[in-house]
This record gives sequence, structure tokens and C-alpha cells, in this order.
Amino acid sequence: MTATTALDTHARTRDPLDGGSVTFTASALSLNVADVDASAAWVQKYLGFTTAMAADGFCSLEQPHAGFNLIYLRTGLPTFTPPAQAGPAGGLLVVFTVDDIDAEYARLISQDVEIVTPIHTEPWGERFFQMADPNGVVYQLVQWVTPEDRTE
Repeated sequence: MTATTALDTHARTRDPLDGGSVTFTASALSLNVADVDASAAWVQKYLGFTTAMAADGFCSLEQPHAGFNLIYLRTGLPTFTPPAQAGPAGGLLVVFTVDDIDAEYARLISQDVEIVTPIHTEPWGERFFQMADPNGVVYQLVQWVTPEDRTE
């Protein structure tokens, strides 16, 4: 088989809708925080993550249903690349979809989690609440509901 034939065969076996996209093998969200241990402990206690690996100023956590690893890096690490981005995470939400938003809200309220946006339902069916970890990272739990499921 010539190189051209091999390329043509590969092109024909790829999904025509993929637009030439990359095949990912894993995903992660990396956040810069002042206190890595505090955020790591928070997601372990309240969201069921476990430590996959850790070192000074770094912790990678996993949760079988999250779809990605959650990584915390200590702000200002000299090894951070690019250096201009070594500051704190801000202006973002870490969002997880759940099956029973009301049960999760009740569970987390009972555990004295800091709720920054109380539970409510948007007109388009997004029922959610938001909470903050000790570094101020905001996490949102959401459940998509139909009009007959809405409690508000």
C-alpha cells in the first residue's frame, strides 16, 4: 500500500462530521488557586473526587462521573507555562449535571456548604445552584427540567 493510499483509506474511515478534529484520550480542567490542599479537600468531601496524583503545589483529582480530571495548581508556581497565566482562576464556573438537583441541594445545605446562588429554575429549564470552595472557585450543579418537572 502506498502512502497516498494509506492516507486515503484513513480519510474514508474517519467520521465525516468530525471536521478533522483531534481524538482526545482524556480531559482535564486546570485551575490556579492559592491553597491547592483546601480546594482538593473541598471537592473530595462534597463532590466525591479522589486524588489521582499530587505534588507540591499540584493536585489532580478524578471522579468517575465527571468526565474530566480536576487539577489545582498553586498560583505563582515558577514552573507554570506561560508565566503570564500563573495568576488565580477567576470568572469561571465548574459545572456538573446531576440527576436530582433538589436532593443535592438539601445534602449540601445540611453540610453547611457555602451557597453563593440559591437553587432556582430558569425559564428555559435550567434548575441549578452555585457554591464556592475555600479559594472562591464557584461550582454549579444543574439539572435540566421540563415544564411539568418545575417546582418554582
